[in-house]
Amino acid sequence: MAAAAEQPLSIERLRADGWEIAGYTGTFDNRSSLILFRKQDRSHLVQCSVLYDVTRNPRVVTNCYELH
Repeated sequence: MAAAAEQPLSIERLRADGWEIAGYTGTFDNRSSLILFRKQDRSHLVQCSVLYDVTRNPRVVTNCYELH
């Protein structure tokens, strides 16, 4: 039996797991943002990029990844 695949990182999951926002920046056109997360018991950070684009479906695209 194969092990269940781990769910991808999401902002909602990070916050529910106790990650805190360590930094935030937005672009000049307000279409994308970067959010940096930290957790005291972890030695790495997690960064999430968020893109809002009315020409896409879904309109909000989020990509979170660990920074080691």
